[in-house]
Amino acid sequence: MLDLALADELETAGRMSGLAPRDRAFTRLLVATVLRRMGQIDDAIDRCLDRPLNKSAKPARNALRLAAAQTMFLGTPDHAVADGAVRLMGSRQRHLSGLVNAVARRLIREKASILPTQDEIALNCPGWLRDVWSKAYGEEATKNMIAEMLSEPPLDLTLKGKNGDWAGKLDAEILSTGSLRRPSGGIIQALPGFEEGEWWVQDVAAALPIALFGDVAGRAVLDLCAAPGGKTAQLAALGARVTAIDNVPKRLALLQANLDRLHLQAETIAGDILSWRPSAPFERILLDAPCSATGTIRRHPDIWRLRTAAEVAKAAELQDRMLGASVDMLAPGGILIFCTCSLQPEEGEQRIEALLASGAPVHRAPITGTELFGLDELISNSGDMRTLPHFHGGMDGFFACRLVRDG
Repeated sequence: MLDLALADELETAGRMSGLAPRDRAFTRLLVATVLRRMGQIDDAIDRCLDRPLNKSAKPARNALRLAAAQTMFLGTPDHAVADGAVRLMGSRQRHLSGLVNAVARRLIREKASILPTQDEIALNCPGWLRDVWSKAYGEEATKNMIAEMLSEPPLDLTLKGKNGDWAGKLDAEILSTGSLRRPSGGIIQALPGFEEGEWWVQDVAAALPIALFGDVAGRAVLDLCAAPGGKTAQLAALGARVTAIDNVPKRLALLQANLDRLHLQAETIAGDILSWRPSAPFERILLDAPCSATGTIRRHPDIWRLRTAAEVAKAAELQDRMLGASVDMLAPGGILIFCTCSLQPEEGEQRIEALLASGAPVHRAPITGTELFGLDELISNSGDMRTLPHFHGGMDGFFACRLVRDG
């Protein structure tokens, strides 16, 4: 997955570290809501302005965005919304404080009449993404996907083992795949079992590709582009002897920290998989390739604003090179699982077709519904895994294909 600006900024922002845990959680929710619903928010603000804000009034626009998110979507008390927006102006643009106050109060008064007239699908999702998804999945599925992306996602967890009533302790639902699901919100580090390393956060869709290996106990598995380590942890918890590679030392350190908390073992190597090679081929390789991450927009709504068609094309080129390198490292008869957390066919289905058309010495090993816990609808006509955000109460969009090296 490519770097996610929102997650990185909130993790490293100095002012965030000084906030109480509840305030940090609300700040993240507020920022995520603005990014998730920015199209609707800007439309509402523009309706409440007598004349457009000029570009130099960006702080006023941002203060009003925060006010609109709170009054339109988060249920913040009316008296706190306008006052908070004015305080945000501080001394930077004090001359606009009166305007911000007036527009914020108008948003409060008129939100009930504005919201029903807005097309949330068209306003919030960039047109180029809607076009690609409609062509790939159909218009109805695309509308359902985007509607799911506009909601705050639940918290999915993967258990390290099967001992203990963790569903009960965590007040969570047990999904058919074995993942646990609890409502969003709260402080993750304060949940039962976190410090003891009994589970980790991992979307239900992200947990599925490992099942495509079958039994990995005692097997050597090469995990390419491994950080932050959710799938590394899955493999290690299942008894695999994992070698995890990533080319970003900071991300590799995060992977190691996650393994340490979970009391799991893996060999970690800082290296570029385009040039690094093992001393002997592996019989099991996972390539969770860097991608546009459009399948994770529910959790990372900044992707709406960050990604472009040009970036998708660039990522696809890199994926082709990584697939070629992965095949080079695969032993005859060995299994390669290629996956991306992208909804773009250019970063999934099309990459496999290009690889096979190139004459690479691999063939597709179709996936069965039984391997995916009876979820037959996750299997494409080609025998690959394709999850969509509106499936099964909400999940990330993921693609996975199983390839076998010709003997």
